[in-house]
Amino acid sequence: MTEQTGERKTTAPGALQGYREKLDGIDAEILRLFTERMNVAGEIAGWKKENSLPVLDVRREREKLRAIEEASPEELRDYSFTLFSNLLELSRIYQNRLMNRQSAETEAIRRAIAETPQLFPERPVVACQGVEGAYSGIACEKLFARPSIFYFSSFDAVFSAVEKGLCQYGVIPVENSTAGTVNAVYDLMEKHDFRIIRSIRIKVDHNLLVKPGVKAEEIREIYSHEQAIAQCRGFLQKFPNAKVIPCENTAIAARRVAESKDPGVAALSSRSCAKLYGLTAVMESVQDSADNYTRFICISKNLEIYPGADRTSLMMVVRDEPGSLSKVLSRFAVLGINMHKLESRPIPGRNWEYLFYFDLDCSVYSPNFIQLMGELCDLSEKYEYLGSYSEVV
Repeated sequence: MTEQTGERKTTAPGALQGYREKLDGIDAEILRLFTERMNVAGEIAGWKKENSLPVLDVRREREKLRAIEEASPEELRDYSFTLFSNLLELSRIYQNRLMNRQSAETEAIRRAIAETPQLFPERPVVACQGVEGAYSGIACEKLFARPSIFYFSSFDAVFSAVEKGLCQYGVIPVENSTAGTVNAVYDLMEKHDFRIIRSIRIKVDHNLLVKPGVKAEEIREIYSHEQAIAQCRGFLQKFPNAKVIPCENTAIAARRVAESKDPGVAALSSRSCAKLYGLTAVMESVQDSADNYTRFICISKNLEIYPGADRTSLMMVVRDEPGSLSKVLSRFAVLGINMHKLESRPIPGRNWEYLFYFDLDCSVYSPNFIQLMGELCDLSEKYEYLGSYSEVV
């Protein structure tokens, strides 16, 4: 530290400074050669476009990487392989941009942007899981001004109602800030044909509901949905002698209490259910976290992209080879696309293989987004574009 200013000296020792200057010179040469290489890659892109050839030549890249490994010093082979894998990846991205590759999804997205109304619908027919008072219904009424809500017994039935055209939209929970992902919903996504048109996050307050006049110490059974039970796990420890029973929905739990002749039953449910089913909240806001939010998606049969769409959901099976998922993530990074969520689910019948779900933060109007949609077939064994939308908070 210098006495005059209190600042730390930053001058490197002479030998270290010499090494740094040497590296700077090498880096300058690498940049010159990288620029030259990308220019040649651009010329190749022009030739491939004229001759209707794809950007990716798997055999050529495999041979190139094998030659690089053989030519590298043994102690640097892994590093050389990684370096040139990334170089080839960057070349493909650059060539795809120059060739302006299109895909069926790209054209569908442009058509949906042009044909979707500017305003979100006010009076649609919407499918929700549960019964009157369910949080899905609450989310639905926040999304739409005057919806006609039809309740179904399961998430699968909601997907089917939309897929078959019985309801225009469906509202389904996908994750909670405390209990995490609703796995049952993600498992159904692969089974059904649907598109996401909007999402919403709502604050969830669970209350311990009982019949009027019942005291907390009289409770012997507590009903609720498994997600609500998980969100109130700490609170439930106050009732060690009460049996906690999962059921289909928090609103169904409240209705069950209202219809029961047993005064010792209770439900973890919403305040609106207390009013709806004539129950009393003996304890309010009992969830373990004060910031307890559930995210719902609004699904439709057809692709609709409303103004302001800045989030995209994808479903993807990557190739069963080393580094496949890493290549997908690096493509997002190179294109400047932020990944908001990554979820994986086992693929039935394929041991140790997974289906990946991605939520991406990127405007649907961005050139980088359009480029990504044209490249997804090169990045995956198969993929599904689930939609672009905005989220209501």
